[in-house]
Amino acid sequence: MAYLFKIKLKGITKPPIWRKVSVPENFTFLQFHEVIQIVFGWCNYHLFEFREKEYQGNFRITIPSEDDFDFETKTYDASKTKLSGFFSGNMKKLLYIYDFGDDWIHEITLESVSEEKSNKAYCISGKGTCPPEDCGGIYGYKHLKQVFQEMPESEEVQEFREWLGLDDDEDWNPNLFDAEEKKDINEDLQNI
Repeated sequence: MAYLFKIKLKGITKPPIWRKVSVPENFTFLQFHEVIQIVFGWCNYHLFEFREKEYQGNFRITIPSEDDFDFETKTYDASKTKLSGFFSGNMKKLLYIYDFGDDWIHEITLESVSEEKSNKAYCISGKGTCPPEDCGGIYGYKHLKQVFQEMPESEEVQEFREWLGLDDDEDWNPNLFDAEEKKDINEDLQNI
């Protein structure tokens, strides 16, 4: 079986940023983490965890470390815990938190379960350009959008262009998610 998830980046609107993905039920949460990294364009530089609530949840799913704080929640190893262990019952929603500095919170909703036999994940659709890695969280991303919109010829925009790897006159589009990007994402997902 395969799970159809909608994954939305919390706290960002106009446009919202989301992706719909189909993921095999036998994937581990570590594989699911890799799927999310690819479909959102993250670089996998930072720590992550899955939780049912933002604060004071009953469990977390992550890569356990000896340096972990003494959380008063049960910790599951993401490399050993399968999606089917959580989504075969009543679980319909989870949070995925990436980069504990920028604190990108993704709302994961299980939309449906299909009988599809697949051993690969794939992206079905999406909306919005993912924030660049290390841009400063929601507020840094909003500032980036605002500067490109209101001051396209400013020195700050030129610095952002250089940081983003854009040409001097190239624009950055927060609305972009197109067929070409989806094709590239699906090619990358084949390696999981």
